[in-house]
Amino acid sequence: MKVNLQPVLNDANLDANQPSSQRQLAISISAIAQTQDRTVPLNLCLILDHSGSMNGRPLETVKKAATQLVDRLNPGDRLSVVVFDHRAKVLIPNQVIEEPEKIKKQINRLAADGGTAIDEGLRLGIEELAKGKKETISQAFLLTDGENEHGDNNRCLKFAQLAASYNLTLNTLGFGDNWNQDILEKIADAGLGTLSYIQKPERVVDEFSRLFSRMQTVGLTNAYLLFSLMPNVRLAELKPIAQVAPDTIELPLQQEADGRFAIRLGDLMKDAERVILANIYLGQLPEGKQAIANVQVRYDDPTQNQIGLFTANMPIYANVVRTYQPNLDPQVQKSILALAKYRQTQLAETKLQQGDRAGAATMLQTAAKTALQMGDTGAATVLQTSATQLQSGEELSESDRKKTRIVSKTVLQDTPPK
Repeated sequence: MKVNLQPVLNDANLDANQPSSQRQLAISISAIAQTQDRTVPLNLCLILDHSGSMNGRPLETVKKAATQLVDRLNPGDRLSVVVFDHRAKVLIPNQVIEEPEKIKKQINRLAADGGTAIDEGLRLGIEELAKGKKETISQAFLLTDGENEHGDNNRCLKFAQLAASYNLTLNTLGFGDNWNQDILEKIADAGLGTLSYIQKPERVVDEFSRLFSRMQTVGLTNAYLLFSLMPNVRLAELKPIAQVAPDTIELPLQQEADGRFAIRLGDLMKDAERVILANIYLGQLPEGKQAIANVQVRYDDPTQNQIGLFTANMPIYANVVRTYQPNLDPQVQKSILALAKYRQTQLAETKLQQGDRAGAATMLQTAAKTALQMGDTGAATVLQTSATQLQSGEELSESDRKKTRIVSKTVLQDTPPK
């Protein structure tokens, strides 16, 4: 397995006469399969809410979705299942798939009862997942329909950060309209996974299947983007780094012992890019082709049982000219719009929380226009609808708020694609 690494500036030309310039650097990273690569076992943990509010059709569809995933696992793959109400327990300890029918029977016996304690479910899920993480692709699917009423949200976030340090990926699925979108998003972002909104019970099977298919495409794990900036080049001070594909996430920076910046990427999928956007400022540079940064990826390759591998160090150049003409890259422009859509929607939510309905509506309209610019018509429709509701004096329902949040970071999944 190899790494495909492609850094591109939004505008590779720089004006030699300008004392300062701002540029966006988009870095696309994915895995490339090689003919000799072996198939790596999957290590999946399902962390399932079976509180009283899941009674009836919701829990039945979740059990159906879970048992279908058991059927899709291959011999050698690993599975664990943790369930929680106001307590949590390990239903299926981490194990290699040998008796799938026995596992499915245990899942099907699950009944709904009690309250909701997400943090305890997450804690046990991470423990089970960590038991099978050696030489596997390790991910958790956490599904809940409620608030963390019997738990501690800060504890959830600490567990998510712990999972990241173990190289475990966390995906969260909000079922119905009564779950806490802030905490589920923070868990998924910290675990570099996906936040999904399941509006109707029948969508559970499709959403589990989609996440499982994505998990199957993972080729490399524990990836970090490493980069250094040349003298007279610096990162923006506020929110300098974000991921814009496959989902939009604000990413933390850490500094390596050698002074380089490191950004955790987690799993790299085959032929599906992670796109990182860096906001950089450049001082005045001499005319000609000038190196402004170096990028490299550190990663583990489970197909070869190798850890701590590095790509070649790749320099990034700007073309400094006396007579400046912009040379805009359309794909990077699209990435910039994706991040703008996300941040504009966040601003709208903040204004709404502050009671500024008019300001929230204006920001949602702006986000809708941004979505249209990038060709995301589904997001534009959702964002404009929410803006119009606020302008007409209506409240946004929980469903409206959740759709708005989801379309700000990714493509809405609660309706089948046409």
